[in-house]
Order: sequence, then C-alpha cells, then structure tokens
Amino acid sequence: MRQARSLIRIAGVDEAGRGPLAGPVVAAAVVLDPRRPIDGLRDSKQLTAARRRELAVMIRASALAYAVAQASVAEIDRLNILQASLLAMRRAIEALKPAADLVLVDGNRLPMIAISARAIVGGDAIEPAISAASILAKTHRDALMLRLHARYPRYGFARHFGYPTPQHLALLNELGPCAVHRRTFAPVRVLLETLELGFD
Repeated sequence: MRQARSLIRIAGVDEAGRGPLAGPVVAAAVVLDPRRPIDGLRDSKQLTAARRRELAVMIRASALAYAVAQASVAEIDRLNILQASLLAMRRAIEALKPAADLVLVDGNRLPMIAISARAIVGGDAIEPAISAASILAKTHRDALMLRLHARYPRYGFARHFGYPTPQHLALLNELGPCAVHRRTFAPVRVLLETLELGFD
C-alpha cells in the first residue's frame, strides 16, 4: 500500500496574468519528484525575479513532469478572464507527460478536466507543487511580455508586464491600445469607446 501511494502523481496548478491589461494569461502544471525536493518554493509573488528564474531552472530539471500553456488575448476577450484562466490550466494539465493522478489547483475554481482535482485557496503558499507551478507560470509569462516589449517598445511592457500601473495607463491613453491589449478590460474598453465617439 505504501508503495502504491508513492506512485500517485500529484500536479500543482497555478496561473499568472489575470490582472494585466495586455498579453496572454499563462498556466503551469507541475508534478514534483518527492525524491528530489527543491528548497525555497513559495508563492511566486513573494520571490524576486532573479530568484524565480533560478527556481524555474531547478523545477524544470527536477520535476517528474511539467507543462506550461496559455490562453490568448482573443480568448480572454471572448471568454472572460476567469474562463480563459481555467482554459489555460486545462491545457497545461492535459499536456503533462506522464499524466497526473490528482490535481491541486490554486484558488476556488477548477478547470473542466477528467482527472480528480481539488481547489485550494492560498494553495501557492502551502502546497510546494502549486508554488512550483506559480513560479513556472510567472517566469514564462514575464518572458513572453519581454518579447512583446521588443515588438511594441513604446508601451513599456518590460517594466510593468502589462499590469495597470500609472505609467502603463498614461502610455495607453497617449498611444491608444495595441494588438495585445485586452479589449474587454475596463481601461482599454473605455478608451476604445471614447475614441469611437471621437472624444480623443
């Protein structure tokens, strides 16, 4: 029985990028190897960017399985951010090889999956596998936003990563939205409505 329990693959799942006004939402799923523990795993928001990158390398090297997936800006605008986040989570979970036996998801909502799953509010702070997923999702999304910064340098994505900082909002009002801004998010939607009415 003990041996059977040790073979259960438990995946932690978390997302990054629900709050920004631009860019995709990213989710990660991670099955940690209990024989290769990783020191320092915690909620990605409690770590410096440099430490997140260090841990991401360790997670990829040590995990039994991991996958990162995303939902696009178009999917966010079509589905809403919650459903797009759950879609990204489902894609990450389904991409795991080998597949997980049990999924632990940060938050209070579960994606539609065929695997047993449990939602844990604050799970990124208490479940190492969810912490690892949080780190992979955040570092992957940050890298995506740096690539978008190279395409749209005037918007400053390398500094605010799409979040609605005062600087981002000022640039958005000055330049108008670009192709990777989320049209259904209030600051972008209101600006577009204003421009359409000719009050720019």
